[in-house]
Amino acid sequence: MKKWYAALAAVSLAAAAGGIIITFTDGGFESAGGLVSRLLIVASLVGFAIAAIARPAARKAEAVGKGRGGVSDRFRSACTFKDVAANDQALQSLMELKDYLETPEKYARYGARMPRGVLLYGPPGTGKTLLARALAGEAGVPFFALSGSDFVEKFVGVGASRVRELFRKARRAGRCVIFIDEIDAMGKRRDEASSDERDQTLNALLSEMSGFYTGDGVIVIAATNRLDALDPALLRPGRFDRQIEVDLPGREQRLSILRLHSKNKPMASDVSLDEIAAQTISFSGASLECLLNEAAILAAKRGQGDITRQDLQCAFYKTIAGSDRPMAATPEERRIIAVHESGHALASLLLAPENRLARVSILPAGRGAAGYNLCIPAERVMLGKKEIENQICVLLAGRAAEQVVNGSEALTAGASSDIARATELAAAMAMDLGMAGEPAVSLKALNRCCGSGGNSADASRKILADMYARTCSLLEAHIEALESLWKALVESESLSGDQARAIVDRALSNERQQSA
Repeated sequence: MKKWYAALAAVSLAAAAGGIIITFTDGGFESAGGLVSRLLIVASLVGFAIAAIARPAARKAEAVGKGRGGVSDRFRSACTFKDVAANDQALQSLMELKDYLETPEKYARYGARMPRGVLLYGPPGTGKTLLARALAGEAGVPFFALSGSDFVEKFVGVGASRVRELFRKARRAGRCVIFIDEIDAMGKRRDEASSDERDQTLNALLSEMSGFYTGDGVIVIAATNRLDALDPALLRPGRFDRQIEVDLPGREQRLSILRLHSKNKPMASDVSLDEIAAQTISFSGASLECLLNEAAILAAKRGQGDITRQDLQCAFYKTIAGSDRPMAATPEERRIIAVHESGHALASLLLAPENRLARVSILPAGRGAAGYNLCIPAERVMLGKKEIENQICVLLAGRAAEQVVNGSEALTAGASSDIARATELAAAMAMDLGMAGEPAVSLKALNRCCGSGGNSADASRKILADMYARTCSLLEAHIEALESLWKALVESESLSGDQARAIVDRALSNERQQSA
């Protein structure tokens, strides 16, 4: 009898460990024999194993729908508006939101409500995430930070569950900031190619944003690089009431960004941040920070003194064109590359003197180019027809120089990307801009309305043919300057913009004296 009770205790203990409760009633076990006891023990062990396997799986299944984001308290004081430079319009709007988070009763007295959602859009690296972090840090409220891809799963309903969980956590936290980066991953325009999972996730987000209460103190900030890809229902008033463009900084804004990021870096006396701001056209805030960081790394490797102007110039060339690599070309290939790059440089100096030629090199760059011209365009709001035509001529000048110097039978494949870019500009002039002889006609719109035809291709070919002939004539007229430039490039492998300009000026002076 004692053996039976011991066996039953073992069975009950094993079953209880597996999550199974078994009760026994005394009596009748003596007649059952040893077979029943063995079967009970085996059954309980099997049940224990099944429960041990199923319980973690069940926990995992329940966790699939849980969001990945949590409250990030470290942003409460780590980042404020003092850490943000430029973006004055966006900062002004976020300052209003900060005031609302701190004193919502002031706005309630006037019957005003703050925007339920703020959408920050613009090129990558312009500081959209930084602005959201600064708002949360300035207001001292919890910060929920997630990416749109965190809501995208292969299981239908998981993304919607994560959206609902995120907003439940936000409402429990009280006044807070929800930041969804790259919202286009979950908020793309719904069409025939949409999936059930993505549609349900978007519908859940739309429902949660529409269900906000006026005074709950939760502000949703989203960021995207693709405003045109978002669903119209997401952009309507009542969801994302404000849409703020965070664009590339201008010269003064770049200067303020450089000052901000150079505070903790030892700069030498020969460094001019204003000069760097002038030459970093089209740089985003992230690019400027990366530029200063690269210069600091170069100075640290050198291990002597502060960050110098030379460190910054090397970092600038590396950021734009990549690191120079040793040249493996034959002497004849070096000459061909030098002719090609000299054509670009000469055309740029003659046709677009408002742009600044920074460097000409025949060393292979880190992005696959056999050589490169680094020309900094003038900062302007829009381009005219003359400027676009000059751009096409500069792009075609490499191929034109090969033909002028080496003949039409010695052309190379080095101009392939230049020709493609020139063709795109010519097509834009003909199809979009009305600059192909008919100043009030967009061939693209005309073909879309009246059917496609060959007019756009013919107009683009004519522009390219005219610009190529013009470029060849220009280089032939200044053949001495072209030869002086490519010979200097073969000898020294790279020239600064000032050195190239001095060589061209001397050759042009000789041409004027000979013609006189």
